[in-house]
Amino acid sequence: MVGRGILAGVLALALAAGPSTAAAATLRAPEQCSPQRGGLQVGESWAQRRLAFTGVWPLTMGEGVTVALIDSGVDTLHPQLKVARSIDLTGTGLRDCVGHGTAVAGIIAGTDRKDIPFVGVAPKARLISIKQTNGDRGDVALLAQGIKQAADLGAQVINISIETSDQPDLRAAVDYALAKDIVIVAAAGNLKKEDGTPAAAYPASYQGVLSVGSAGPDGRRTDFSNAVTPISVLAPGEDITSTWPGGTYRQDLPGTSFAAAYVAGVAALVRARHPGLDNVRVRRRIEITADGASGTGTGAGMVNPLLAVSEILPSEVVAIAPREPSALPSTIVTRPKPPDQKAIDVSVGVAVIAVCAAGLVTAMGVVIPLGRRRGWKPGRRAIPGD
Repeated sequence: MVGRGILAGVLALALAAGPSTAAAATLRAPEQCSPQRGGLQVGESWAQRRLAFTGVWPLTMGEGVTVALIDSGVDTLHPQLKVARSIDLTGTGLRDCVGHGTAVAGIIAGTDRKDIPFVGVAPKARLISIKQTNGDRGDVALLAQGIKQAADLGAQVINISIETSDQPDLRAAVDYALAKDIVIVAAAGNLKKEDGTPAAAYPASYQGVLSVGSAGPDGRRTDFSNAVTPISVLAPGEDITSTWPGGTYRQDLPGTSFAAAYVAGVAALVRARHPGLDNVRVRRRIEITADGASGTGTGAGMVNPLLAVSEILPSEVVAIAPREPSALPSTIVTRPKPPDQKAIDVSVGVAVIAVCAAGLVTAMGVVIPLGRRRGWKPGRRAIPGD
């Protein structure tokens, strides 16, 4: 009875304080943590084969890059998940009671294990988990707070697999993170029959955000992928395999949430391989190297991890003119000495004497033999008619 009286008093105070306080009390009230059950069996998914991101690993596995995911928390006890830091903004504890955040974390950076065919895109990236919700819906104010906190913690990529409406504090948080050179990857949102007329989802629709739509095994945009949201690229978002709470796996996950996780992993690979690129060029590189648009709501087409990491883009190659060489010092070349005129005169005189001597010797070689034959007698002049 005493316990019931205390509980009744607390609820009465909460209601008397107004709707916002009552909502906070409800949010922080203990909830049953029971995500859907996963399985122990797991196989290589079509998404993993389609993107073939393991072919990028000889170049990079995302080492040195910090990725923050703002979601429902992460099961840090899962054998394929390593989380560097976990933060709870909901006041309900760090456990993932939905499973959504654990699945997103596995797609981004699930570690490589020989006995498991499933693996994340960037298994050596550093993960930060920021729990923003403990259910299917979250508080936009907490989402904005989570984005700012991720930016202050040094995240280089932020994954937001959450859709909401445009809010001033959310816009300000996104601008804050972009100003810190962070790549923000966000889900384009899922259409449901009860949604009526589709509307653009946020933060995916903000300028500067890498917005991701969902594609099926045939490469086409899935019917539930919101085409009203401006799309940057597509990624697998149907029948997705990933990690799940309790050390289990799911192989039937649908949604642009998981498509965004694949692109966040690719962004981590690009940032690790090209640390000199800012967030604008990273986003542009992912868009330019995609497989090509295939209709409304497909953006640049399916993301291509190998090309995103390895392609040489002419616009990123800046031709720098070689530096003009400095003038050589005046002392590096020895100046010729002035000519020695006396030596020249002596040489010319010796040369003339030598030529005269040679001429004299030649003449003597002709005259002396001739004189001997005549007995040194003078020659007789020839007389005409003689």
